[in-house]
Amino acid sequence: SEESEGEDPSERDLARIYERRIQWSVQKLARRRRVVEELLRDLLRVCRECFLNSFFPVLQPAIGVGSACEGWSPQEEKDVVYCMFVPLKPPSGHTFHLELDTTEEMPQKGMCVRVELVCTCTKEQLGNTMLCFLHHCEHELRGNQEPSLLQTLCTGPYLDVQKIALWFQKFVTSAWAVVPQSHDYSMKVLPSSRSCKLKLKKASRKPLFVEIIFGIQQGNSDIFLSSQPTDALIPPSTTWLETYAVAEAMFFQHIARQAPRHSCYLKCLQLCARILVGTGFSHYTLKTVVMHLLTLIPIPGWCRKDFLLRLDDVMQYLSCCVKEKRLNHFFFGNEDMPKEISLPPDFQTAQPINLFQNLAQDLDAHAVALHDFNEL
Repeated sequence: SEESEGEDPSERDLARIYERRIQWSVQKLARRRRVVEELLRDLLRVCRECFLNSFFPVLQPAIGVGSACEGWSPQEEKDVVYCMFVPLKPPSGHTFHLELDTTEEMPQKGMCVRVELVCTCTKEQLGNTMLCFLHHCEHELRGNQEPSLLQTLCTGPYLDVQKIALWFQKFVTSAWAVVPQSHDYSMKVLPSSRSCKLKLKKASRKPLFVEIIFGIQQGNSDIFLSSQPTDALIPPSTTWLETYAVAEAMFFQHIARQAPRHSCYLKCLQLCARILVGTGFSHYTLKTVVMHLLTLIPIPGWCRKDFLLRLDDVMQYLSCCVKEKRLNHFFFGNEDMPKEISLPPDFQTAQPINLFQNLAQDLDAHAVALHDFNEL
């Protein structure tokens, strides 16, 4: 708003065009995210009604995770995927126990979800029609009750990611006609072995891509186990990988509640994410940098007028991390963690994890990172 003397008018016009494009991208992501959230609410409501008397996992309200649901995206509009995380709770008569998976060496913490039956005889005495899986004979159970979760979506005693994904995909295919959005969108289930991927098309508009990921909560924290594999790792079907996606979503919701109108942190993420395309820096690196800065710089300092200052802060912070070969993971041993984010006790006392450990161990990788940053 303050034009310096002698400034080129064409440069001012270009800056306004860029600002409008970034603002438009952020607003459009938010608008399409609301469409996806409404779809998932209706879809899960139909699912709960369909499986009311069965013993499949109880689907909890969906949580939008990942860059698109946080309000920024490195992808072009046609490639954006809206990820919805659906926590699972055990059905009546069942309980989940988490066991560390030590059978394979994995760079990411993996766990198995053991399903165990629990006695429900007390509920029967109170007039509940459910038969106790532990204390009724198999013949009586088979004739009067749906099979237990152990008999449907488990491999041995463990919850099976692939069986859950296939079960939900079949449900969506058969139930789509009764979902209100079916009047406006055509729906196609895309191939996926550990999640449910949907392609939604409305008239002549660009398709909307949704990925439904399943998860198991660790205690009462915002840290979950996820059905989603990583790019470099596809674990066994009974292994669930630890994810911080929900905690990240909670963090951005916490920031949004405090942020001033027309705040620029999402614009910073949006622009920097596009700049990083084609470099060796991951978008998770960028997100980690911005999350750290959001706890270090007071929220009022992210106003629209501070946009260029904050962009410079992002690049300076990344520069220091590359030179020092150290970028701390946001959720381990972070003393600046907002109290609204619920973490397991061992996260709070843990030593910080270095996301740039490979740069500290590999001189060639460090030289490449320095070169990439100089190009930026």
